[in-house]
Amino acid sequence: MAVLRCPTCGSESPATSQRFECACGGLFDVEHALRPLETKLFDARRLRAHPPLDSGVWRFRELVYHRFPRQAIVSLHEGNTPLYASPEVGDWAGVDDLHLKHEGLNPTGSFKDRGMTVAVSRARASNAGWVACASTGNTASSMAAYAAAAGLNAMVVVPEAATAVGKLSQAIAYGARAVQIRGDFDAAMGIVRDLARRGEVYLLNSLNPFRIEGQKSIVLELIQQLGWKPPDWIVFPAGNLGNCAAFGKALREARARELIRSTPRLAAVQAAGANPFASAFRDGFRELRPVRARTIASAIRVGAPVSYARAVQAILDTDGVVTDVEDDEILEAKAVVDAAGIGAEPASCAAVAGVRRLVSEGHVQPWDRVVCVLTGHLLKDPETTLAYHRGDLGEVPHANPPVVVDADGEAVRELLRDD
Repeated sequence: MAVLRCPTCGSESPATSQRFECACGGLFDVEHALRPLETKLFDARRLRAHPPLDSGVWRFRELVYHRFPRQAIVSLHEGNTPLYASPEVGDWAGVDDLHLKHEGLNPTGSFKDRGMTVAVSRARASNAGWVACASTGNTASSMAAYAAAAGLNAMVVVPEAATAVGKLSQAIAYGARAVQIRGDFDAAMGIVRDLARRGEVYLLNSLNPFRIEGQKSIVLELIQQLGWKPPDWIVFPAGNLGNCAAFGKALREARARELIRSTPRLAAVQAAGANPFASAFRDGFRELRPVRARTIASAIRVGAPVSYARAVQAILDTDGVVTDVEDDEILEAKAVVDAAGIGAEPASCAAVAGVRRLVSEGHVQPWDRVVCVLTGHLLKDPETTLAYHRGDLGEVPHANPPVVVDADGEAVRELLRDD
C-alpha cells in the first residue's frame, strides 16, 4: 500500500492527503512496498494490453501506483514515445551511440503528460474542486487537457511575458482559466502554493509527489526499449527539477526490484541564465541560491526550483553531474536536432548541448551509450525557431531562412540551380 513519506524527517501521511509539504519543510514522496518484479510482466503489456495498461505510464502500474483502481484512472494514452538512434546528432555532440527519447510526442506535446495522468487521477479520486498549477507553458497545457478529460475545473497561472503562445493557446483551448501575471514563474509558483496551503486548490506542479511517480516511467520505458540494458548516461534539461527527482527515484526502485543490474549516471543540464542547480553542484551542493532566470528556453526558465533536495539526492545516488549551457549553444543544438528530422523545443535541446559540453569536459566519453530526453515538441515554440532561422537572434550556424521571390517559375528554378 502506498503512503506519503518525508525523506527529510520520516513523517508519514496517507496517500489520499492533499498536503504535499511536510511540517519540517521537506516534500513528501510516494513510497511503495518494494518486492521483486520481472521484466516480462511489462514486456507482455507492451505487446498487448487493454486501456489503461496500454499507456506508457500505467504499463508500469506496480511501480507507479499499484492499487489505484483502473476505473479511476484518467488517461489520454500517454507515453510509448519513440527512442531514436541519431548518428547525425551524435556526431555533432561527440558520441558514437546517442539516442533521443522524444517526450514531445506525448498527447499534449511534452513529458508533463506522464506525471499529469497520475496526479489528475489522484485529484479526481480526492474530489478536488479546482486543480491549479504555475507554469511557463507545458505544465499548463498538460494539466488543462487532463483536467478536461477528468471533468475538473482548472486554473493555470503563467508569466505574462514568458509563456510561449503555442503553450498558452493549448491551455485556453482545453478550457482552463488562464491567469497571466506580471511576474516570473517563481512568483506564479508562490501564488499557487499559497492557494494550495489554504485548501482552495489541488496543486499539480512537480512538488505533487504523484507527478513524480508518472514521470518515473520515462526512465523505465527507455530502459525497456533498450532491452533492459541501461545506458551509461541519461541526460536531460533541468528547470524545476521534477524530472531529476523522478529519474533518480525510478533508478533506485528499479534496482531494488531487480529490474536492472547497473545504474546509469544522470546529467542535468540547465541554461546558463537559469542555473541555480548547476551553481550549487559546482559548490558541492552546500546551498541553493535562487537566481532571476533569463533564457530563451522558456520551459526551464526557473530560478528557484522546488524539487531541489530530491534532485540533489538523485545526482548523488547516480554519481551524476550538473552543467549549464549558453542560449546560443541551445539554439545550435536545436538546429542540429531539427535538421535530423526529429525536432524539439529549445529547452529539450539543452540536453543535447549538454552532452557536447560534457564530452569536452571529459565527463562523457565518446564511446559511452547516451540517452538524451527531449522534453517538448518543436511546435511548442515556433516563434523561436523562425527567429533563429531568419537571423533575428544574430548570426547563427545552420540557419535555413525562408526565401521570398516573385510568383515566377523561373525564379524558383533559379533557386534549384543555386543548390
